[in-house]
Amino acid sequence: MVKSSIHFLVFSSIYIAVCALVMIYQTNQLLNLQYDVFHYCCFVFFSTICSYNFHWGLTPSVETNMVRLGWTIRNKTVHKILFIIGVIGAVWYFFYFTEHWFWLGIGVILTFLYSAPKVPYLRILRNIAVGKTVFLAMVWMYVTTALPIFISGKNWDSSQILFCASRLFFIYSICILFDYRDRDYDKKEGIRSMITYLDNKGVDKLFYFSLSAFAIITFLLVWCGFTTLQVVLILLPGLIMIPLYYVAKKNFSDYLYYIILDGMMMLSALLTSIFI
Repeated sequence: MVKSSIHFLVFSSIYIAVCALVMIYQTNQLLNLQYDVFHYCCFVFFSTICSYNFHWGLTPSVETNMVRLGWTIRNKTVHKILFIIGVIGAVWYFFYFTEHWFWLGIGVILTFLYSAPKVPYLRILRNIAVGKTVFLAMVWMYVTTALPIFISGKNWDSSQILFCASRLFFIYSICILFDYRDRDYDKKEGIRSMITYLDNKGVDKLFYFSLSAFAIITFLLVWCGFTTLQVVLILLPGLIMIPLYYVAKKNFSDYLYYIILDGMMMLSALLTSIFI
């Protein structure tokens, strides 16, 4: 029963939606943003449920030993119901932010581009070289970091720009592992991404470039008003990612990827909420 509950929370994308809310909380906390946080979090929660269940609902029914894929195939109806609930909730809470339709629209486009290669009539998008990795990292950074800044109406400064860049490169380092795990399948399906073009050494270089950019940009936050403790807590998940990278390249467990690696995105937010 416990295992079934965990599968539902994780594979229905409720868990990843909660991760997004925790990350938004950190953005508001560290950047001192003031806006309608409750309704925005509701919008993001339902939008995440909508987009992820739409994405997984497009998965073809095949024989598999993978835990999540098997759960998805057996629970297509659950994905459809959650997708509908997500659509209704996202549309409802969208009307609280109609004056920000342009900035919200950018998030919708980025989200759609991630799943578009799975849509039968849009498979031409599989030839886009940057692929799903970049779109996924961008939409996670945008929705949890940049969009709250736009909605708050706060003028952009160096601290906000650096915080967005820091989060983008960290999320991208995690996305690299997901694409690495899926690259054989993506090659077979004709879905192109940077990872499908690179060999193992190339993937390693891309990962360390992304993680190094994250570390350098995060260090710069000290000169933009962030405290040393804040910077250390933001950096800590990056240090943990180094050993995790080598583990995740050999162990493709769904529990490792969809619980631990996805959870890494919100780890610094949990730390800053506890210690600051």
